[in-house]
Amino acid sequence: MMKYPMNKLWIALLLLTMVNFGPVTVFAQTQPGFLVVAPDRGFLGNQETKKLFEQFQLHYPAALAFVGDTYGNHGTAYTAYVKNAFKQLRALNAKSVVVIPLFLSDADPQLQAIRNLLPAHADGLTVEWAPSMSESYLIGQILLDRVQDISQSPEDERLILIGIGARDEQSEQAIKEDLTRLLKYIQRYRAFRDSEIAVYYHRDAENARETNDGITAHITKQAARQGRTLVVPAFIGVKFDHMMAMTNWIQRKFQKLNVVFQPSEITPHSNLLVWLKKTANQYLSDVAPGEIGVVIMPHGSIQPYNDAIEEVVAPLTNRYQIEMAYGMGDSAIIQQAVSRLEQRGVKKIVFGRMYGLVEHMKAKTDYILGLSDEYVHELQQGRTPPAQIRSAAIFSTFGGYEQGADIAQVLHERIMEISQNPSEETVILLAHGTKTDEDNQAWLSVINANIEKLRQDPHCAKLKTIKAMTVREDWPELREKAVKEVREFIEESSKTGKVLVISNRLYGSVQNSKML
Repeated sequence: MMKYPMNKLWIALLLLTMVNFGPVTVFAQTQPGFLVVAPDRGFLGNQETKKLFEQFQLHYPAALAFVGDTYGNHGTAYTAYVKNAFKQLRALNAKSVVVIPLFLSDADPQLQAIRNLLPAHADGLTVEWAPSMSESYLIGQILLDRVQDISQSPEDERLILIGIGARDEQSEQAIKEDLTRLLKYIQRYRAFRDSEIAVYYHRDAENARETNDGITAHITKQAARQGRTLVVPAFIGVKFDHMMAMTNWIQRKFQKLNVVFQPSEITPHSNLLVWLKKTANQYLSDVAPGEIGVVIMPHGSIQPYNDAIEEVVAPLTNRYQIEMAYGMGDSAIIQQAVSRLEQRGVKKIVFGRMYGLVEHMKAKTDYILGLSDEYVHELQQGRTPPAQIRSAAIFSTFGGYEQGADIAQVLHERIMEISQNPSEETVILLAHGTKTDEDNQAWLSVINANIEKLRQDPHCAKLKTIKAMTVREDWPELREKAVKEVREFIEESSKTGKVLVISNRLYGSVQNSKML
């Protein structure tokens, strides 16, 4: 019996196959301009918005327009801001405009009003609307940060998110639906005794005073119950100065109650700039070559393993900006790799899972990257999901090197290096394996598909048998049974010839040697 590691050539083939984007599109001058529509919050609030926008404008062709309620004859003044914003974008040679609403909810009546009126001022420019803030997990992270700042023992606490701006029951329910998305995000990470949403009505709404008094009375009743009551603003409110601010007006309602009030609203927060950039990046059809990066996630192991991978990756860095993120979907390590690329101006990132099958680590890393919530549904009840990264980059992902078109060729080379008399030889392709029988069988099926390709080669066609097997080494009871089956197969096959064991791994065969 011989055991032969999959060497550096294997890794090189995998990387050259995996990191294959084709030609990179040269940056085009037809990219859209971005119109950030923001609520008029008064002097101090607008200062926050302007500071945020100025940081965004450093990297994107953009204009800012404040919009507000129609107070007497002042409503027409906002039209001038919108017209001026379009004028600025035309001066930047924008042929189309993406409107980014700095509003938490699509149901905000103020946003709905400007949505209906804005096309009249576009003057021929194509206008497309980006989603409101509540649809992004990055905004959920802001509220989670606010909650974690004041929460101590969530199992003994009730959380109340406060929204604002409803004009009637219909808009109240619509705003609540958007805020519910954010509340559910918080609940993934903090299991509160009770959680709810309260939406205060706009002062011009019919019966606003009576309705808002009823909301305050309800919160007062909740605060009288056992346990801590946390009240967290889930809005972007007016802030004329430090005293005349929506958060202060609401806080005063509860200052004599047993309520822990979070004085910070949605803005300012570092995630807002990340959200603006990420929203804009989604509408960039073309990017410069230097704005594309690659993150490769191998399992990682001892230094010789890691060195072998990085030695092969090194030549590829002449063509791509590459960062390594070793591990089994480690949020912090992935965040560091992504941040390093973004610091170099990268806007789009290809994330490669250097694992055997396409589905290996896919659900988990897709969640970490903000691409899917599937992993949350797969978690056992009570388990907390990993942190999602805070990134403006747009991601595409791939994985499953064993399902690559060239892997059968590599296996053929491994066999040819040690096979001398094929008619007297049995080959075992020995893989790691998985916990569940279903997933383990899926892995074996992939190896068997490669075996079918191997059988088309004249030399391999002469082999007595090519057998796919796994050792399931991470699960002691399963490993004991699997290793026993491998040993028995080797013993039986050795009676009639030589057995060649090929380590069906990315690199190395030490574990197989120890177990067999």
